[in-house]
Amino acid sequence: MSKPIVAIIGRPNVGKSSLFNRLAGERISIVDDQPGVTRDRIYADVEWLNHKFTLIDTGGIEPDTDDYILSQMRMQAEVAIDTADVIIFLVDSKTGVVDADQEVANMLRKSKKPIVLVVNKVDDMRNQMMGIYEFYNLGLGEPIPISASQSLNMGDMLDEVVKHFPEEKEGSDDEDVIKVAVIGKPNVGKSSLINKILGEDRVIVSDLAGTTRDAIDTDVVIDGQKYTFIDTAGLRRKSKVKEAIERYSVIRTISAVERADIVIIMIDANEGVTEQDTKVAGIAHESGKGSIVVVNKWDMIDKDSNTMNKHLRELAMDLSYMPYAPRMFISAKTGQRVNKLFQMINTVAANQSIRISTGVINEVLYEAMAMNQPPSDKGKALKIFYATQVSIKPPTFILFVNDKKLMHFSYLRYIENQMRDAFGFEGTPIHFIVREKAGKDK
Repeated sequence: MSKPIVAIIGRPNVGKSSLFNRLAGERISIVDDQPGVTRDRIYADVEWLNHKFTLIDTGGIEPDTDDYILSQMRMQAEVAIDTADVIIFLVDSKTGVVDADQEVANMLRKSKKPIVLVVNKVDDMRNQMMGIYEFYNLGLGEPIPISASQSLNMGDMLDEVVKHFPEEKEGSDDEDVIKVAVIGKPNVGKSSLINKILGEDRVIVSDLAGTTRDAIDTDVVIDGQKYTFIDTAGLRRKSKVKEAIERYSVIRTISAVERADIVIIMIDANEGVTEQDTKVAGIAHESGKGSIVVVNKWDMIDKDSNTMNKHLRELAMDLSYMPYAPRMFISAKTGQRVNKLFQMINTVAANQSIRISTGVINEVLYEAMAMNQPPSDKGKALKIFYATQVSIKPPTFILFVNDKKLMHFSYLRYIENQMRDAFGFEGTPIHFIVREKAGKDK
């Protein structure tokens, strides 16, 4: 099941970014800083009481403004509202209720989404509580006082947030469906690819609105296999504010990736890998999704015998954090190699679900350690006792060791490479959990 999405909404200067950073930076958060993945983000994966969710930060909403930047921030917040499962509406205890708060409250009520009203900057819970009561006038239920700067009452707020998460269902009626999200920056050809797929001899089952604005989930059956394609198109370039456009794309991408099994990351062959491409690819990588890098508009490139190798080298450098993702060169316009895309989707889907017996895993592990001894520090050597697989999508392994501090990143990468040589895993990340073994072995 995909993680719920929680958006922090409110007018400017109420402390949204402070709250976001507090949640993303404390021990309650799970934030993965993978090498090569941008840290300039507006989302974070958070965990509270065994509930995992994705938190989105937004620009402040100014309901009635002629200011161009503020209007862009409002548009971005509207996208976040459409995308979110739960909304934290943040207000400021020091200013009290202002007209802009009422306007934002009216906007949120129309969304029909669960809303948790949170009053920030309550630094003294004993002496400032009387000022909280006026926020009942917003008509959004009981306000929860917090101080993001001092981390006060965060637990009560999060308890209320997770109450609104949808219940996890045991099993699923569509377990045999491969869900594929098509992501990338605007005008890269996402809709063209979907249209090419649907325009050929396919059995179209349904055309249903997805969970994000302008996103369409399309169910298709190809050679007996069911697919759901999640199209994240719909973003219209209405401004010259590049940063705002990128933030809209990121918000939509987060939702699409969370619902997908496999992600097609589309790159424009004419432009190569841009900063925004690395952002959207990083979302798929950090979410542990199977990924395929698809270079589109290949028909528009003047080619010689070295053209593809040149592009492959650039992809390897710019997307160095996901070397496992296969690269394909297509033309959504002409249909060049689009059929081969389905073969790769099926391959990646199978690799995501590989289960390997503990005995076989450890044969590979012991051979790897024999070829390249584990590192040591100050005379103490790392010992890896054994490994076992604990989950799939992505394949996840626990390594039991004598001392976690001795497990260097480079040696873990070496073990990963040996596992890939032995078992493949093309298209899917591999996760490792390093755990110290208790008892006399340690």
